[in-house]
Amino acid sequence: MFLIVVSVVAAYALRLELGNAFQFYFYPYGLWMIAICLLVKPVIYYWFGLYRRLWVYASIQELKLIAAAVTTASIPVSLIIIGLSAVHIILRFPRPVLAIDWLLSLLFVGGLRFTLRLLAESGTNANGLKSEGIAQRVLIVGAGDAGVLVVRELQKNLQLNLVPVGFLDDDPGKQNHVISGVPVVGTLTDLPKALVRHHVDEVLIAIPSAPGRVVRLVADFCRQKGVPFRTMPGIYELIGGKVSVSRLREVDITDLLRREPTRIDTELVGASLNGRVVLVTGAGGSIGRELCRQIARWGPAELLLLGHGENSIFESWMELKDSFPSLPLRPIIADVRERLRLEAIYEDFRPQVVFHAAAHKHVPLMELNVTEAVTNNILGTRNVVELALNHDIERLVMISSDKAIRPRNVMGATKRMAEMIVLDGAMRSGRAFSVVRFGNVLGSRGSVVPLFKRQIARGGPVTVTHPDMKRYFMTIPEAVHLVLQASAMGNGGEMFVLNMGQQVRILDLAEDLIRLSGLEPGKDIEIVFTGIRQGEKISEDLWDEGEVFHPTSHPDIFRLDGQDELKNGPLEKSVNELVHLAEESDPHTIVTLLDELIPGSAVRSTPPAEMTSID
Repeated sequence: MFLIVVSVVAAYALRLELGNAFQFYFYPYGLWMIAICLLVKPVIYYWFGLYRRLWVYASIQELKLIAAAVTTASIPVSLIIIGLSAVHIILRFPRPVLAIDWLLSLLFVGGLRFTLRLLAESGTNANGLKSEGIAQRVLIVGAGDAGVLVVRELQKNLQLNLVPVGFLDDDPGKQNHVISGVPVVGTLTDLPKALVRHHVDEVLIAIPSAPGRVVRLVADFCRQKGVPFRTMPGIYELIGGKVSVSRLREVDITDLLRREPTRIDTELVGASLNGRVVLVTGAGGSIGRELCRQIARWGPAELLLLGHGENSIFESWMELKDSFPSLPLRPIIADVRERLRLEAIYEDFRPQVVFHAAAHKHVPLMELNVTEAVTNNILGTRNVVELALNHDIERLVMISSDKAIRPRNVMGATKRMAEMIVLDGAMRSGRAFSVVRFGNVLGSRGSVVPLFKRQIARGGPVTVTHPDMKRYFMTIPEAVHLVLQASAMGNGGEMFVLNMGQQVRILDLAEDLIRLSGLEPGKDIEIVFTGIRQGEKISEDLWDEGEVFHPTSHPDIFRLDGQDELKNGPLEKSVNELVHLAEESDPHTIVTLLDELIPGSAVRSTPPAEMTSID
């Protein structure tokens, strides 16, 4: 309020100078303006929230707020004074004073508050915790928003003991510029020279959208120079999260295989999930948990976490509670094979959208437990689908695998049968039931990466079946990101296939993991080829030969035709027979029947399971 008075007096003084003219115009009518400003401006400033902000954290957003508040306050003040002049209550009034007062108010209101921010930062720099020893010199790869946020965090928190010495960025417009006091010292190809020239102790990759080739390039340069490096998680891992120094971590294999981020139709996905009761089966698994994380961002009315493992469901539940405290969550311990229990859940919670991720997926284990694969993957899916039909579920999406194509193992064959059950339900009901099929996901439980890591930790050897063995790989967050997009696109009966990119040699994957562990393949850790197993494929397929696939509105999602036909007999009869054989514990007949039913199936040719390597 004091500065409001100062602003009016200063506006008169700047317009009229201090002298006779000032006295003639200011007294008594300048006092009218002071009174009006004191009555109007604090009310409007309060309405805009200027008195409820912590100004030590002021930013550009607060500056916009100040400009809006000052302008809004000046408008009624000007209208009142002009109105009073028009009715001759205020007789002498120089109108430029109004514009000068607006400018000074902007300066005083903004200056006072940003002075608090300046003092706060000065206090942090002067009184922050001093680290012991010499600070580490850090080079930031990426001068975008994430890189700038990382630099500011380093500058503010001296206890991190990290001093940014430069940026590297391929954008020509940023070269030779200074951002937050830190110069852009070159492009990515200048990294080897920059490491030496600036005596860099550590490299931070601050590009969440960086593809794997960029991360690999930085990793190779740093490894050659013996400089440690860390990275920010990929954009899919950061979805719904905050970009900050706390997110920096060691580079892992998912970063080296990271692809360019893809767009998502937010309006379409939001319309399919927002305000809906969503059920996720297998919510404690790798895919199921990531589905829950990303679904939670879209504001469902309630999220139901269903799984038969109490520990994994508890962990998923607690993680989501921390990240989304206002989201209604319901952890449910149940097995999809138990129809009566599942029916009670549908009755009690009335889900509108179902994501079916519950399945047995470990190939060698399912070869040893054929009946469990049938009851969980086939019977469980039938229960989920039939109850969805009975309870008018709007949308159902099943997560499938590339091993369902010309299956060579029990897991793939049972997943193929499960696909048919979902598509048959869509055909009979006309509802938006669909299947999304993709290849291996990095880091999931039971996948090849954890196995290789355990072998490396033991000192080797790392076992690979064949030097030319290839598989499709995708990170879990990216796969789920595309699953949500595909599910929103489904109208009923679609088989969606994700663009998995290029197949990756398992040998290359093993060598990368060894190097990321700070060791050299063939020197520190031996790689042993165990030999390709009978019936095993050198590479995987995402659809059968001769099938027609169609592009969709998303470049990384395709739609297939003709996925719901058995070679022999109607689907319902075949499923009933498989379930009966499982109840009778007759795995040999089950395997024979699967081969007779599924096009291209060759499960019987698969040798006994070996647990030393993973398909």
